[in-house]
Amino acid sequence: MTNWDTFLYTRQFEAINQDRSMRQATRLLTYPATIASVLHELSPYNIKKDGRLTFEGLKSLSALRYTLHPPRTGQGLDISGLRLASPPIRVFILGARAESSLPRDIWAQLSHLFPRASIHLVFIGPESMVGRDSEFPLPDRTPENPFGAIVEDRISDKMKITTYVDYFHTLHEANLFYPYDPYFDCFMLFHPGLGHPASAHEWEETLPQLLSTKVPIICTGYTDWDMQRDWKWVMEKCAGEVDLLMEPGENLFRSLRWDLNDLDPQDISCGNWGVWAFRGKRYEATYKGGQ
Repeated sequence: MTNWDTFLYTRQFEAINQDRSMRQATRLLTYPATIASVLHELSPYNIKKDGRLTFEGLKSLSALRYTLHPPRTGQGLDISGLRLASPPIRVFILGARAESSLPRDIWAQLSHLFPRASIHLVFIGPESMVGRDSEFPLPDRTPENPFGAIVEDRISDKMKITTYVDYFHTLHEANLFYPYDPYFDCFMLFHPGLGHPASAHEWEETLPQLLSTKVPIICTGYTDWDMQRDWKWVMEKCAGEVDLLMEPGENLFRSLRWDLNDLDPQDISCGNWGVWAFRGKRYEATYKGGQ
């Protein structure tokens, strides 16, 4: 998990010798690789100097890694080899857009990186099914499926994907995902635009709910400026209620393809250029002796 070259080589991908092919491949793989690079036990982000991880971040990620890298149990195929299995890790991808329509083989890479863990990807957002209506017609909302969830459980034996075409705060208020557990849950926000003038109002109600769960929230940005704007917005809106888990900086598994804005040629960005993480502040109980 050092960089793209070592990642592709050690995962036994076929050699990609052309820069153009590498840019296109990383444009897709940046989504699962960014999540894995933060959560994996061999993560390049650590608490050493310039490692960007904070002590609070180490606490949160150690809990998730405990579940993502379970010890071998000696489980077999017969009755005597049955063992209890832990619940799946839930990765909530909020404001899902392009990432929800990625080929499922791309998301399966996440399962390959954590072969002994079960993973449940949950795409949430009003744009999470844009362009896929012919592939998956939206189901009717029924008492058995009140929010019209689209479930794909044939990805692999260790991965399931569920899509909700709705806002997270609506699902949260209905206690659909409750309870949240720091050992089994995390949030992923790809280019959320938390501080963008056009989208900040949509996060006003959601952000306090995310912080109340006390589970890690990983964010990316198109550029350094975009990422810093989101970071400052969160720190100003929820000052004193946020623990920074990973300091903002360049994502080692960013897309290598640069994208130009047709309306503004000077606006150059790339997928998941930067990454940082935070969570709601946790207060440790302390015992004071005395009367």
